[in-house]
Amino acid sequence: MLQERHPLMGQRISLAERSSLIIHDAEDSSRFNLRIAPENLGAASKAFGCVLPATIGATATSGGRLALCLGPDEWQLYAPIAESRSIETTFAALYASCPHSLVDVGHREIGIAVEGQAAVLALRSACAFDFDTMPSGTGTRTIFDKAQIILIRHDENRFRIEVWRSFADHVWGLLQAASREIALGI
Repeated sequence: MLQERHPLMGQRISLAERSSLIIHDAEDSSRFNLRIAPENLGAASKAFGCVLPATIGATATSGGRLALCLGPDEWQLYAPIAESRSIETTFAALYASCPHSLVDVGHREIGIAVEGQAAVLALRSACAFDFDTMPSGTGTRTIFDKAQIILIRHDENRFRIEVWRSFADHVWGLLQAASREIALGI
């Protein structure tokens, strides 16, 4: 499958001194928005190949797939690009016994990785979110400046931003400006 290019592909921001902040385009993936009744989580988990978490904000991973619970009946699903078609086929077969909505949103979003000891500082530059209350292995939908994003915290100093393509340059520019400010403070 030919990977589509996006405006941030191959770009990188790095504070090489001490490696306190590295910002780069995240590995591309399949992205799906799933809406399903919570009582059908077992069937949806089996179809996706990863247990879908029932707690809002929780993530679960299995075999390169990641599921993020965004609401009481909403999940964002990520998987390797090569697995897109099989995920769609499996959920299509599930529909007869378990009504749901699975929408491929891979065309609209770009992933940005923000990593290093200064990651939270860079994110705080345009996000009024309380990062101290966000444990590793969680995610949320929030606002970065004026752009809606999905923010996933993989561990203490490693985050992934999912942003609509139309806002990607804006978010990247803000992160670039924050990295310059952080570099001046080092």
